[in-house]
Amino acid sequence: MNRIQKLFAKTRAEGRGAYVAYLTMGAPTLDASIAAADTVIAEGVDILELGIPFSDPVADGSVIRRAAAMALANGVTLAAVLGRVPELRARHPDTPIVVFSYYNLIYSYGIDRFAADAAKAGADAVLVVDLPLEERDELVTALKANGLAFVPLIAPTTGPDRIVASAEGMEDSFLYAVTVKGVTGERASLPPELAARLDEMKRLTDVPVVAGFGIRTPEDGAAIARHCDGFVIGSAIVSRFLQGT
Repeated sequence: MNRIQKLFAKTRAEGRGAYVAYLTMGAPTLDASIAAADTVIAEGVDILELGIPFSDPVADGSVIRRAAAMALANGVTLAAVLGRVPELRARHPDTPIVVFSYYNLIYSYGIDRFAADAAKAGADAVLVVDLPLEERDELVTALKANGLAFVPLIAPTTGPDRIVASAEGMEDSFLYAVTVKGVTGERASLPPELAARLDEMKRLTDVPVVAGFGIRTPEDGAAIARHCDGFVIGSAIVSRFLQGT
């Protein structure tokens, strides 16, 4: 089993959902975001998502957009982030690390080169926000050749057949279930139909399901995880580490 599979086996045995944290790398600085990664893991985060800053983050709300702009102004690149993964891996040998990116950055970097470099750095998986099911095979093939998993993103409007197709071959990974229509960012409340939606996904596949977008606190996440295998907190964590900047 890889780190992701071991982690979900552990959280299921403990009767809880996995806590996934997203950080925009390079905001307010790359050193600060590395320190933030250490901090959230010390606070109990199970899986770390390293967000690669991109100039047109269409899936993201104001907090992550601001963080991405700050990181880009700092000159932070995909290569720079991969260059810092080995130190996180050394300090946190059992924590799954997911590289979270838009596809343009990976394509420009070179798919095979990216997969090899991410694996060498110590990453476990890759999530690409804007890569649809029909276009993912080339990247998935390169990732799997290097021992990396791919994390499919499942939209609130995705139908059952497409959920099953997205989960096919992803037993070494997890599904990221987007909780709301729209962009990332904290919400005062989440859709009332979310629980039923997550229950349906669990019936359709044995691949772990993690819910993200709009979740503010670990307590809110734990309530959602009664219907799935984990939760993601992103904007609230990014905002916390940007305070005072």
